[in-house]
Amino acid sequence: MKMKLYEGVESGTLDMRGASRLMRKILGYSQKEYAEKVLKIAPRVLIDFERGTGNPTLETLQKIGSPFGLETGFVKKQQHE
Repeated sequence: MKMKLYEGVESGTLDMRGASRLMRKILGYSQKEYAEKVLKIAPRVLIDFERGTGNPTLETLQKIGSPFGLETGFVKKQQHE
């Protein structure tokens, strides 16, 4: 499952919200458990982010990606022909 995560992020087929959900699934955590035990953030922040209704800070996005060695930054969009 980790390879699916890294390949999806690298190819751009997995967005940040999807990557977050997959990271939780790999570790076997609920949103609440992952937010509190791993990320050390309020569960509501993670829940809203994964639903697409939240507006997390850059620091929070970095916390979300760090357990799997992922960084937040600008990437070039893939162009569809």
